[in-house]
Parts: sequence; C-alpha cells; structure tokens
Amino acid sequence: MMPLAEKFGLPKNTQIEVLGANHLAIVKMIKSRIISKDAEKIVEMAGLIRQKEPNTEVSLICSGNICSKSIQLLENNQIGILIDEEG
Repeated sequence: MMPLAEKFGLPKNTQIEVLGANHLAIVKMIKSRIISKDAEKIVEMAGLIRQKEPNTEVSLICSGNICSKSIQLLENNQIGILIDEEG
C-alpha cells in the first residue's frame, strides 16, 4: 500500500495522519518555532492534498510553538491548527 505522503505527491518524510472521513492532518512536531516560511510550505502541501482530494479538510498538528503570522497564514488558507501538548 502506498504511503499517504506519496499518494499526494508530498516528500516521503512528511507525516500525514487520518483524523476522520475527509480530514487529514500534516504532523509537524519540531522543537523550534514554526515560522512563516514553514507555514508557506504547509500551505503548499495542503494545496497538493486538495488537488487530489478537493473535499478534504486539512489541519496541522504541532506542538504549539508557532508564530502569529504563521497562524494567520494557515487560517487564511482554511488549515486548522491542532495543538499536541504531549509532542
């Protein structure tokens, strides 16, 4: 079976989690802060997912260390943010 990242044309090291029917999450658990440059890449990944599955909701799972500009960029592109305190 093909990994989800490959199915959507994403880099192999991209973690994708299925949260429900038509709901996928990009997992980005890094120690450093998620900055605008990272958010732009996440928006691009969400775009690739939506090209293949137009009705799919895309979220980001992260540790909560994310700058306000990144939050705004993700919200403007209909990407939900889920904070994982354990990560």
